[in-house]
Amino acid sequence: MHVLLVTHHYAPETGAPQRRWSAFVRRFVGAGHRVTVLAPPPHYPSGRAGDLAPHDRVGTVTRGQHGETVVRVRFRTHDHRLVSRSVDQAVAATDSLVRAVARYAGRRDRPDVVIATAPGLPSIPAGMAVARLLRRPVVVEMRDAWPDLIGSSGMLGPGHGRGRRALATTAAHRAMTHLQRRADAVVTTTVSFAEVLRERGARRVEVVRNGTSVAHLDPLPPAVGPAGSLRVLYLGTLGRSQGLAAAVKAADVVRERGVDLVMRVVGTGADEAYLYDTARRLGAPVQFVGRVPQGDVRAHYAWADTSLVSLRDWGPFEWTVPSKLYEALAVGRHVTASIAGEAARIVTESDAGDVVAPQDPAALADLWTRLAEDRARLDVGLRGRRWVLDNADHDRLAAHYLDLLGGLTT
Repeated sequence: MHVLLVTHHYAPETGAPQRRWSAFVRRFVGAGHRVTVLAPPPHYPSGRAGDLAPHDRVGTVTRGQHGETVVRVRFRTHDHRLVSRSVDQAVAATDSLVRAVARYAGRRDRPDVVIATAPGLPSIPAGMAVARLLRRPVVVEMRDAWPDLIGSSGMLGPGHGRGRRALATTAAHRAMTHLQRRADAVVTTTVSFAEVLRERGARRVEVVRNGTSVAHLDPLPPAVGPAGSLRVLYLGTLGRSQGLAAAVKAADVVRERGVDLVMRVVGTGADEAYLYDTARRLGAPVQFVGRVPQGDVRAHYAWADTSLVSLRDWGPFEWTVPSKLYEALAVGRHVTASIAGEAARIVTESDAGDVVAPQDPAALADLWTRLAEDRARLDVGLRGRRWVLDNADHDRLAAHYLDLLGGLTT
């Protein structure tokens, strides 16, 4: 089977979608299948490509790390603004369509199936157009709760009323829902969002979680520290979606109670400067480490007593599971879950942490105070790891994905 992947994010970039597809491509190729990837040169998260290696430049066709074929498409340098990022995604999606048709139209060895993955959202219509022109089935992969996040996040302005931005939000929602209904299959990363899309008329919806590679993550020994102390780790994106200001405020409250708490923030994002300024203004015990290589991640988990997973209290986030949750569960660290919906249910079901309502600094401060006073609660053993092995290990997820693709091509 020959799989064509249309994506805006791919290795050697690092991030949740890049890790997901690197893991799946390795397993697809290892199972004897061909994979071709259409993606722009690496320019995430800065929006600038910098000094590209010759094999990563626009127009190159090279062999990737796992034996896949990588076709680099055009892109546009962008900044943090939504419009700037959207233009970049549209440029890459359009060039993906052009290059796919030029490469495969009229050829016998054209792909057997096309996967279009979002975000970026323009990859979806581009991938669907490629599939239709090549007369091949298409899988639309929604890694987040799109299109619902368009309204909740306010990315096009308020999602209600009669203004232009409200109308744009409604139009975008309808357009994406229409594409989801037309796809031969839709893949989501959560059970709850799959149910939503089925109710909206998507013809076939399958769940392939983000997950992690458990075999590559040895479990950590139990955290050790003196009573009355707590080390909190946040590792991931520092963006609007995470709502980390609540955690910074909670850390300050716990400090004022006399608890020896340190919160370490590893990562970068649009809210980094705001969070740093908030912590400095409050005098909160928060360390900002910045972005680190993947090889350094384990050392940060080893330092921590508990790993914070946080999302805002936007409705569609009840259908979302942050990818870092699986990693924290797999290494055996206690999880502080400032989340709701399916992600909260996973933490409760696995019995590997504690859940508080999102965006509630007081509840978070109370939990961290209790954990510092009763550190035995931090020892979650291998319960979270067992849950990931049963439900979100990359080996199982890739096998399920291949079963889906095989069913569409026979």
